[in-house]
Amino acid sequence: MVLSVRDLAVTRGGLAILEGVSFDVPPGEALVLRGPNGVGKTTLLRSVAGLQPAEVGQVTGAEDEIAYSGHSDGLKAMLSVTENLRFWASVFGLSDIAPALAAFDLEGLRDRMAGTLSAGQKRRLGLARLMVTGRPVWVLDEPTVSLDTASVALFAQAVRTHLGQGGSALMATHIDLGLAEAHVLDLTPYKAGPRSRQMDEAFL
Repeated sequence: MVLSVRDLAVTRGGLAILEGVSFDVPPGEALVLRGPNGVGKTTLLRSVAGLQPAEVGQVTGAEDEIAYSGHSDGLKAMLSVTENLRFWASVFGLSDIAPALAAFDLEGLRDRMAGTLSAGQKRRLGLARLMVTGRPVWVLDEPTVSLDTASVALFAQAVRTHLGQGGSALMATHIDLGLAEAHVLDLTPYKAGPRSRQMDEAFL
């Protein structure tokens, strides 16, 4: 299944920020989005994941197949690490959380309440959720925030394993994860021009 984006234009606060974005992410590959802060990486990822509508363009090949991880870790503070993963596994019809616990070095924290974890531990648990969804397309917004060097390596290995199993990943990150399967797309050339912005302002 190929995630395909064609001529996508996205807006933020009623203003066009990106336009004409096109790319493919085949199984077994990753695409890393780059660009300065505010260029529209988060907005684009949310549109691809179906969390907000695009202005124009089309996203195909990943309907109901995307697992999204954004700035929020999506954890229930009063549940343990194990209970959080079991909850998400049950939502997606899976049962085995052991690989996710091992991949993100959470086995020693399995009985800890999520609310008592450090920022880095919460991020690892949030990313571990991806592995219990069973979904082949990972869409990730700055996934390495709050992670130390060792945890970044764990994440990179989890992505590498996912790609090796035929999954794909679309992510925004400034960190080189050392993934031979990853390509890079700079969004700067797709920044909406003055004409696009003026047209949007006319309808505010």
